[in-house]
Amino acid sequence: MKLGILTAPFPDRSLDEVARYAAGAGFEALEIACWPRSGGPSRRYAGTSHIDVAALSASEGREIVARLAEQGLAVSALAYYPNPLHPDAGHREAVFGHLKTVVEAASRMGVGLVNTFCGGDAARSPDENWREAERVWPEVVAFAKGHGVKLSFENCPMIFSRDEWPGGHNIAYSPRMWRRILERFGGDVGMNFDPSHLVWQMIDQGRFIREFGPSILHVHAKDLMIDREGLYENGILSAGIGWQVPRMPGIGEVDWSVFFSGLYAAGYDGPVIIEHEDRGFEGSDEKVERGFALARDVLRPFVV
Repeated sequence: MKLGILTAPFPDRSLDEVARYAAGAGFEALEIACWPRSGGPSRRYAGTSHIDVAALSASEGREIVARLAEQGLAVSALAYYPNPLHPDAGHREAVFGHLKTVVEAASRMGVGLVNTFCGGDAARSPDENWREAERVWPEVVAFAKGHGVKLSFENCPMIFSRDEWPGGHNIAYSPRMWRRILERFGGDVGMNFDPSHLVWQMIDQGRFIREFGPSILHVHAKDLMIDREGLYENGILSAGIGWQVPRMPGIGEVDWSVFFSGLYAAGYDGPVIIEHEDRGFEGSDEKVERGFALARDVLRPFVV
């Protein structure tokens, strides 16, 4: 295993600057944020672009990997988490176009994994979204396979705000849906597993890892706290809005001993990437670094 960070919380630093920080802080891997350089509206924790994938040549890609390796850093994956099942056809076309560009960049860099979302139209039921996913995803999955790259969907429902309620913007969150994904796409699509999303859904973490462990290709280490006052005020029908609080590992409700015990039992030996979405450690790069340091010290004893 290698302990690392997702680069998204440092939008104003270059990749080399993030790498120097990460290496100096004792991390061993980077998941590199690769949103489009064109800008435009973006949600929280998205929009960072540490590689201009649209302009990346094979030699430049190899050079990036070599520079990181000199500092003891591996690239766990390239990251782009949009909504590929967005109801607007133009938006969806742009998303899939950039996702393919990220896949091409990963191939040029010799990085075998691209992390993303399956997507979802919040106004449709999961079953309706799945029928659409079966229609649009096979071509993109085949495109990635043809470039020697696997796609890894995160198990995040994407229900954090009113414009994502009630159905969420990513359907790949439940055991029922994951069985469909793996049956349909086999080994060409895997999971980027984040345990925090199981907490507020009341999905058994140990059982989930036992069932889907062989399909976990990448891991996000993020914690979650349930605000009991918010839960009392809003109830479970709010789908977590008002009471699910992302935290750094160690100060939420994820049982990290159960988490790592399950991963080791499943034979997982890949990257463990800290995903920083904790508002308590935001506002400056110094605060972000403090959050990463806290998570590092909590997780380090488990990563051997």
